[in-house]
Amino acid sequence: MQFDQLRRREFITLLGGAAAAWPLAARAQQMKLPTIGLLGGATPSAQAQWTAAFVQRLRELGWVEGQTVTIEYRWVEGRFERSPAIIAEFVRLKVDVIVTHATPNILAAKQVTSVVPIVFPSAGDPVGNKLVTSLARPGGNVTGLSVQSSELAQKVVDLLRDFLPKHSRLAMMHHIGNPVTALQTDAVKAAAGRFGLDVAIVEVRRAEDIAPAIEALKGRADALIVPSEPLYNTNRIQINSWALKAQLPTIYFDRVYVETGGLMSYGPNWPSLWHRAAEVVDKILRGAKPADIPVEQPRTFELVINLKTAKALGLEVPPTLLARADEVIE
Repeated sequence: MQFDQLRRREFITLLGGAAAAWPLAARAQQMKLPTIGLLGGATPSAQAQWTAAFVQRLRELGWVEGQTVTIEYRWVEGRFERSPAIIAEFVRLKVDVIVTHATPNILAAKQVTSVVPIVFPSAGDPVGNKLVTSLARPGGNVTGLSVQSSELAQKVVDLLRDFLPKHSRLAMMHHIGNPVTALQTDAVKAAAGRFGLDVAIVEVRRAEDIAPAIEALKGRADALIVPSEPLYNTNRIQINSWALKAQLPTIYFDRVYVETGGLMSYGPNWPSLWHRAAEVVDKILRGAKPADIPVEQPRTFELVINLKTAKALGLEVPPTLLARADEVIE
């Protein structure tokens, strides 16, 4: 009899403990983790380094994917006409913050929602493109990091003059549909004009336009400027291949192009921008408002030169330029 009573008490205790745990488990399942909607302008593989830097910094700040934060990934692969629908999807998912880059993506996000915070890890001239009111006081629901690509254009022209002092014909790819490329084009023309250099603007609307555009420059240009842009990033290996066939030296704003065969690049350390964007997201998830977070600018710029590509093009890199390079790929 005493044994039966003991077993009965154990069973009641066990049942009571389980009953107490059930509501806790149910509440845990119902708790929604903070959610980040990340819209990449290129492809997952093309942006792997950037995304990894972003996720790593989030983890360091206590936002562990799948445990303390959820990240919804989407990719437009350079097709910006898809951006508004994806941003609308993020709004329906009730994400807490949208992270995206490339001016068309950011503009689409701003047009779709004036409520959900938007953070851009990189944007060319956000004031000129009316993404923010000013760098110091962004206003509205948008903030992030500015690349100031117009200033980059000036530096790129200077580097080309140092590399190819006897050449005067430049070409630049201009992606129709990305507002920042118009500003970049104007900046390159202005910089080149001061030195009496000609600039041929090659307009591109889609990936299929790139190959014939480069082919048409053969014998008509001494160097090709390719800005950092999701459509070009997605097709960077092909661009380098076509440029090499046309014996056309290339200069980019992003080292990732040079790592895959481009000649030279000058620009910010892009993974570091995404690293810092995670810090902005952290502030917002902890209660800060985008309007109160100043837009930051790059802290360091890198000059990268690919000697293997220079040799394939029959070019000798000036020693003074090699001495200034942050990295030389051999």
